[in-house]
Amino acid sequence: MSISKTNVMRILEEASVPYQAFSYNPKEGIDAVSVARQLNKASEQVFKTLVTQAPTHQHSFNHYVFVIPADQELDLKKAAKVAGVKSLEMMPMKNLLPLTGYVHGGCSPIGMKKTFPTFIDETALLFDSFCVSGGKIGLTLQIKAESLADLIHATFHDLTKNNSDKF
Repeated sequence: MSISKTNVMRILEEASVPYQAFSYNPKEGIDAVSVARQLNKASEQVFKTLVTQAPTHQHSFNHYVFVIPADQELDLKKAAKVAGVKSLEMMPMKNLLPLTGYVHGGCSPIGMKKTFPTFIDETALLFDSFCVSGGKIGLTLQIKAESLADLIHATFHDLTKNNSDKF
């Protein structure tokens, strides 16, 4: 099956960043865990892109992007600390498309309407490459973590809730 090029793919090609594209069936789920299952990849290697907001004094918001493993939950306290703000909350889904240009389930850290501070969970560095959204539902891209970070000026941090209390 031929995969039509997205803006994300064009940006990567223009920057000479190698990637591999994979399509999946949205009817079998668009969440990152479902995508990982469809692509026969470990859920720790398929990442989701989350957009957050921090209230400012002027009743507007500062936005921050976090890229974390599919099977993990963003720790908002850790996220706020690395973003350098007092607190963060998830951005309402209805605001995602107008702000980023992407729909829920197809949000990529590459090629948003504006450039936002972006942070990638440090576990991405454990893999030769990892997967992020290709900019539309039904498409994911496999890329080297360092290449993505260089392209979008992201940094690596511990961003997820610790599961140590489960053991």
